Amino acid sequence: MSTVQQQLANIHVTALKKHKPSQKLYAPGELKENGYTSYVVSPRTDSVIVTRHTTLGERVKVGDKLITLYSETMAQAQADYMVSASEWKRLENLTDQSLSDSQRVQAKTRYLANMGRLTALGLSSHAISQLDEQSNIELGQYSLYAQIAGIVLQDDFAQGQRVSTGQTLMLLADEQNLWVEARLSVNDSQQISQQSQVVVEYQGRAYPAKVIQESHTIDPVTRTRNVRLQVSNQDHQLHAGMFVNVHFLLPTQQPIVTVPETALVRSTDGDWQVFVTDETNQFEAVQVQRGRAFGEQIEVIGIPEGTHVVTQGAFFISSQLAKSSFDPHNH
Repeated sequence: MSTVQQQLANIHVTALKKHKPSQKLYAPGELKENGYTSYVVSPRTDSVIVTRHTTLGERVKVGDKLITLYSETMAQAQADYMVSASEWKRLENLTDQSLSDSQRVQAKTRYLANMGRLTALGLSSHAISQLDEQSNIELGQYSLYAQIAGIVLQDDFAQGQRVSTGQTLMLLADEQNLWVEARLSVNDSQQISQQSQVVVEYQGRAYPAKVIQESHTIDPVTRTRNVRLQVSNQDHQLHAGMFVNVHFLLPTQQPIVTVPETALVRSTDGDWQVFVTDETNQFEAVQVQRGRAFGEQIEVIGIPEGTHVVTQGAFFISSQLAKSSFDPHNH
């Protein structure tokens, strides 16, 4: 077949070259809040909820007031602090020689200890300074403030509710970087490393991600392993709790030869074959073994690198071969 005939038939010939294509490995995934940047808001003493200042899904800034509570323990601690602060302030300014160093040390120690207790109970430095000034004081009431900028993902409480020490009231999360928990079979997970390329897909949009942790335990029910990813979410389109598709791009260990799907045709006996050519523009069918799929590229075994293969138009050549009037060798 001449070059002109090949062009008219839209036949393309390509020299095969070994390379390392990437194979897609699929896994279901779920978006999670970033545990390293999230913040649990909880009381440090048994309390009663007085007022909420923010709601679920609201974005907050550092220092925003979240919840006001009342605690008997806090009231007693505030009262003890005010007494010790007043006593220390009085003794600190005295120049009376009859006041011993021991008395000064004891007064200062009580003052610092009571301040430390208030801090441990969660009272802010601003609230402590208000106690020093003894202005607008409601003993027992205190507020919890946002320690990070983020979104309120959880607020499981009601006003008037009594809550215990350490009970989670709110969960704040910075959603600029989220985690993805991908579940893989044990065999598939062994191919994954922190250098693996990963793409997270949600509603047709792809987000590049990276592997940050591989679980060393196997789920006894599903027989799968968790692989944790981190995905950038600067436009805030992704949210914790969403289910996503995860695609790992795994390069082959050794260079291989691939051809487009259009280069492979079935022979009369059902085997896979490709058409090869040389400088004489003669076509010859060569039987090959079909290997792994890499997107639209298919691994072929049994044909050497450098061979000129028909990558488009193979079906046309095959159909013409079936006609008695067609000679692939142009005789």
